[in-house]
Amino acid sequence: MLPSLSRFPYLRQDFAASLVVFLVALPLCVGVAVASGVPAELGLITGIVGGIVTGLMRGSSLQVSGPAAGLTVLVFEAVRAFGLAALGVIVLLAGLLQIVMGVLKWGRWFRAISLSVVEGMLAGIGLVIIAGQLYAAAGVAAPASGLAKLAGLPAALVTALGSTTALVSLAVAAGTVLVMVTWRRLPRAGRAVPGALVAVALAAGLTWLFDLPIATVRVGDVFDAVHLPGADALSGLADPALLGTVLAFALIASAESLFSAAAVDRLHAGPRTQYDRELVAQGVGNTLCGLLGALPMTAVIVRSSANVQAGARTKASRVLHGLWLLLFAALLPATLAYVPLAALAGILVHAGWKLIPFRAVATLWRGQRGEALILVVTAVSIVAVNMFEGVLIGLVLSVAKAAWDASQLRIDRKDEAAGGPVRVRLSGTITFLRLPKILDALEALPHDRPVELDLSQVHHLDHACRTALEAWAARHSPQHPDAVRLHALPAGGRASEPADSSR
Repeated sequence: MLPSLSRFPYLRQDFAASLVVFLVALPLCVGVAVASGVPAELGLITGIVGGIVTGLMRGSSLQVSGPAAGLTVLVFEAVRAFGLAALGVIVLLAGLLQIVMGVLKWGRWFRAISLSVVEGMLAGIGLVIIAGQLYAAAGVAAPASGLAKLAGLPAALVTALGSTTALVSLAVAAGTVLVMVTWRRLPRAGRAVPGALVAVALAAGLTWLFDLPIATVRVGDVFDAVHLPGADALSGLADPALLGTVLAFALIASAESLFSAAAVDRLHAGPRTQYDRELVAQGVGNTLCGLLGALPMTAVIVRSSANVQAGARTKASRVLHGLWLLLFAALLPATLAYVPLAALAGILVHAGWKLIPFRAVATLWRGQRGEALILVVTAVSIVAVNMFEGVLIGLVLSVAKAAWDASQLRIDRKDEAAGGPVRVRLSGTITFLRLPKILDALEALPHDRPVELDLSQVHHLDHACRTALEAWAARHSPQHPDAVRLHALPAGGRASEPADSSR
């Protein structure tokens, strides 16, 4: 091996993998930008930064970053609310926040987020993407909200059926999805070229060959699309709504990236992800994307899995894929003008469908219906309200469920001979959430017999329950203060050694 190449023992494998990832990333970069309501070239800029800048940094060696379908809904809402000029500031501040979280070593805490919330978030995003892109596939303007998109689909279909142009556009979108679905069924050798690229190339070729009357991508010079945040955009920092959007960008992009890292780690036997460093790397990339006025980035599981499956061994593959995107943006951006918008809509409909975890919902419903409910409510909330508030609703539900599950309580009652004491044993973790059940059981006990309440098997007793038990003991038989005997009442909220405590 040449001395100059000794530092790159896997260059051949990484070079081949980088070409595959480039071919996967190219249509996605453009499609995500169009779906987000921004110029197509901004998606390419984010892909370039994600490959070259984030790709060079330490964190996760094989996952690939760039514009993601999972953020299209949030970006679209932000651009609609604050304007395209403010997008750079939002992404810049989100990136700085990610860097701070990484430096503070908060990256690992994102792994504590309920998987049902994450899958519900992806399902909600997928539903909104599908609904919005069906309008784009027909060349019809889409309503603003997620619910309005879903409710307006029948009327949009009726409108499309009366227009030849819309029918042609729908046919191109449907053909794109069909090619992508069937392409996965080909032998491995036939799938060397990604199905998304084949579908887009076929759609572009047919549109040009038959001069189809459908809209195509409008693309300008990629480098002219770079806009540093100006004074007007910075003035929006006083708007609490904009700062809330920054927080939403940072948290959702971080969660998506780190969950993707965990998934990619399961695909290979190489170095594991260093979550805090990966969060810093994502933050650096988003900070630069914000300075350039581009889309936000996250780690993207589609590109990352393609990278691993193509045989990548080091981070050189993702850096090279960013270099190929840069060369394409510099030399061949005009070729994007032949790509029909309907084809990109088809790609995103397919991507949105894959975001919906149908199998996970079915599995959870059979075994853990509470988790399935959290997933569904999170998804519906994102569609009905918005991305940030939908995720918050899911998180609140997951915390409430965890608290409820932690309050596992068992009440055993044993009656001795007539006139003897009634023995009641409580076991498990007792919190205020179980207080109604406890008091109902205790207040149903006879008042004319002594009661022995055994708490020796209680692992935790919170202040509310402790106070309620003492109050119940005091009022259960006021004429006979010693009628109730509490065994091993936990001190300070924790179980103590068995001891008798009389009242």
